[in-house]
Amino acid sequence: MDYKIAICDDSNADRESIAAMVRRCAEAAGRRVQVSEFPSAESFLFQYAGGRNYDILLLDVEMRGISGIELAKRVRAERGRAEIVFITSHFEFIAEGYEVDALHYLVKPVSEEKLSEVLDRAAARLAVEPPSVILSVEGATVKLFEADILYAEAFAHYIEIHTRTDVYRLKENISAFKERLSGDFYRAHRSYLINLKAVERISRTGVTLAGGAEVPLSRGKYDDVNRAFIERN
Repeated sequence: MDYKIAICDDSNADRESIAAMVRRCAEAAGRRVQVSEFPSAESFLFQYAGGRNYDILLLDVEMRGISGIELAKRVRAERGRAEIVFITSHFEFIAEGYEVDALHYLVKPVSEEKLSEVLDRAAARLAVEPPSVILSVEGATVKLFEADILYAEAFAHYIEIHTRTDVYRLKENISAFKERLSGDFYRAHRSYLINLKAVERISRTGVTLAGGAEVPLSRGKYDDVNRAFIERN
């Protein structure tokens, strides 16, 4: 497997040093890597918007403009599944790393031994494929990762599966579809199935999902959906 690694640091010297260490670590471990370097979060986001996917992100926390923490939040908001490693000179940002499921923090000056250990951990996590579901859509077979699904809506003879960027229509009962998914999905309404990992707000009458999508909540399910949300997050 080729690992696509992005290094984002506004210090040219630090960025080049880390890139060189990444290549040496990869060679020692027998891994193939494609390393891309970015001098700012803005330059990374410009490239990322063009459809570039990365497996591992090494992000300097304290960059001018958009910080590494804010950059990580934007990647996660797009349902990016990359392993995120923060690089910093200070420890006060560590708590924020939990919000974006950061793999680790590396302290400058970065130790090559520590970097090698973190890359090993990232590779191990990437080797475990996230849950997915196979769809039959208009004669084509589509593999959809559960993390990309926001919600499913039932109609008379079909369901629509909504992701952040696409809508897939297929002939299937919503109850049967739920049985093919993990426990991250909850029946918020007889016509709606939501991804608990995508929930941003729960009210008495509805649930707001990532990207602003809103689905209705059946009467009497407020406490249940809150409990399910806490258990799965």
